[in-house]
Amino acid sequence: MRLFAGTPFDIPPKCDDCGQLESECTCTPAEKAAREARRQEEAAREAREAARLPAEQQTAVIRIEKRKGGRKATVITGLTDVANDLPALLKRLQADCGSGGTVKPKEDLLEIQGDHAARVRQTLTSIGYRVKG
Repeated sequence: MRLFAGTPFDIPPKCDDCGQLESECTCTPAEKAAREARRQEEAAREAREAARLPAEQQTAVIRIEKRKGGRKATVITGLTDVANDLPALLKRLQADCGSGGTVKPKEDLLEIQGDHAARVRQTLTSIGYRVKG
C-alpha cells in the first residue's frame, strides 16, 4: 500500500525505462537489467572523468631500468590511473617512440621498451605534464 493511496497526492509509480505505470509496463526483466547495467557503466565513466586532473597539475617521473639480457625499458611513474587515461597516454607515447610498451594500472606506471627517455620527456612536456628525471 502506498503512503498517499486514495488521496489527491497519490502518484502511482512509473517504470524508469518506458515511463508507463508499473502495472502497465511491458519491459522484460532482461531489458531492465541491460538498461541498469548501462546506467551504472555511464555513472562509473562520469565518476572517472570527474576525478581526472589536468596535465599541468601532475608530475611524471621518468627513469631507465635495465632488464635481463641487457635490455632497457623507459618507466614513467607519478601518473595515477584514476587521474589519467593511461592506455590512451601509452598509445601516444608508443606512437611517438615507435616502440612497444605496457600499462600497469595497479602500480600506476607505464613502460616503454627501450631507452626513450628524451623522446618521452619531450612528448609529456608538449602535452603539458611536468617532468622529473
